[in-house]
Amino acid sequence: MSERRPFPPPLRRFVELFNEARFWDGHEVLEDEWRAKKSDFYQGLILYASAFVHVQRDNRHGILAQLDKATRRLAPYGPSYLGIDVERLLLHARTVRACVERGDPVPLIRLELDPALFPGTEPEIRDE
Repeated sequence: MSERRPFPPPLRRFVELFNEARFWDGHEVLEDEWRAKKSDFYQGLILYASAFVHVQRDNRHGILAQLDKATRRLAPYGPSYLGIDVERLLLHARTVRACVERGDPVPLIRLELDPALFPGTEPEIRDE
């Protein structure tokens, strides 16, 4: 049996920052990796974090615009990718959208990196 590869450090840090509601900082952590790996998945996570920057700024239009872009980027990666339950994230995006449209408070989500959802063959982990 082969040894599991570790989660990419920038992804681990992104998840930590996201869970601390440091959405802008999380966005920044993945920026270089997104550009280096040309990863639509990383871009989707960046856009998702950006939606919550707009939540913090109470910018309804920004929330909805970033959620739409994030959803388009993340949807092809379902049900899971790089240890993240993408379907759960997309369901949360729909919930957030509905809350924003009704004017209700936006619920946060806690991201988790699940080793069972991480085959270790994703292009983002090459050359680490």
